[in-house]
Amino acid sequence: MPTVDSPHVPGACPARGHYNVPMDSFTRRDFVRVAGGAAALTARGYSQVAGAGERLRIGVIGCGVMGSGHMNALVRMRDTDNIDILGVCDIYEKRLQAAVQITGGTPYRDYRRLLDNKDIDYVLIATPEHWHAQMTLDAVAAGKHVYCEKPMTRTSDEAKRVAAAVTKAGVKMQVGVQGMSDDSYETAAKYVKEGVLGDVVLAEIDYSRNYRDDFMADPIDADARPGVNLDWKAWLGPAPRRPWDPERYFRWRRYFDYSTGIASDLFVHRVTRIIKALDLGFPERAAGCGGKWHFRQSAAEAPDTFNILLDYPGGPTVILVSSMANDARVNHVLRGHKGTLEFTPTGFTIRPQYLYAKEMKEITHKKTGAESIELHHRNLIAAIRKNEPLKCDCMLGWRGVAAVEMGVLAWRKRHYMAWDKSKQKIVRA
Repeated sequence: MPTVDSPHVPGACPARGHYNVPMDSFTRRDFVRVAGGAAALTARGYSQVAGAGERLRIGVIGCGVMGSGHMNALVRMRDTDNIDILGVCDIYEKRLQAAVQITGGTPYRDYRRLLDNKDIDYVLIATPEHWHAQMTLDAVAAGKHVYCEKPMTRTSDEAKRVAAAVTKAGVKMQVGVQGMSDDSYETAAKYVKEGVLGDVVLAEIDYSRNYRDDFMADPIDADARPGVNLDWKAWLGPAPRRPWDPERYFRWRRYFDYSTGIASDLFVHRVTRIIKALDLGFPERAAGCGGKWHFRQSAAEAPDTFNILLDYPGGPTVILVSSMANDARVNHVLRGHKGTLEFTPTGFTIRPQYLYAKEMKEITHKKTGAESIELHHRNLIAAIRKNEPLKCDCMLGWRGVAAVEMGVLAWRKRHYMAWDKSKQKIVRA
């Protein structure tokens, strides 16, 4: 992240300039056209880019719990996938030195200096959500491929800018919804498209947990001392200026300056699955409801129980269910008028509705792949080297961000939110 005295202008790339692509009428067709143009203008095809048949070099930005999980996976993949980690970056010295021990990479305290390293082919961004957009834009401007942890960005407007920049640059971007490396959802989409379920009218999915004392309350490390071994101003970056607060630093998922809790941390995993399985675009309208119904004294701004309803144009309605005070599972299902598809730990099963039992048979799909950091990185590596399709590209990432943000805004504003197709943005219904 930038040093303490490095100015940050929201929406700009401090050291490199930024993409300001008009997006008011940008469609999926436009993205394909621009991407094709970028590929045609590239001097070397993807089969000839650096790393196509040689070692791919990676830089890691953000070395906390999630970043450490990625680093350990990438270290395991070094020999099998012909990769290496050249640099690691964090604003907390303790985490930075731990990352050096894991990877042997060069330490950086300013992520832009890591991006200056021309030997790095792609970067992993595993920082808090409020930094995802700017760091991705800067990485793309530096010509790097990107693996960015979910959600792709905090807001849909940011996601729109990122998607335009990635497409224009012709680089590869993988969004860290690792569940997309389970083939169940793309396979389900084929059955849906073939009409096996009939008209899909409703989809339901959940992501719940149960905590004893407080929710999403990650441990606070007493060793962290701003101005000594931690750069608090750099961590805040595009977020509002605030005095040092270890609660916000270590438990950032609970605060709206940096995250939206259940919605952006958990629901984005689930709604992306549904979007993929049903080939959905952007919701037509959204509602959100919930509150702190159990952890009433928690310092968290985000609710401990939250639900989103999304209506897509022409259907279906998608229901997202979660509580941090009860982990009873809700079946993950696509409800069609002819059949019901239920996702399971081993894949999915399609069962006919009673009225159509004589016209169709039960279908079972045993999944390949898994919700796996290693598989998700391996997919990005194959996209870089062989131009294989990404499991969760920037367009899918954008649609996931828009869906959860619409629900959060509806809850916070106590009003339906809608999608303005002409401006490609969220508006009040």
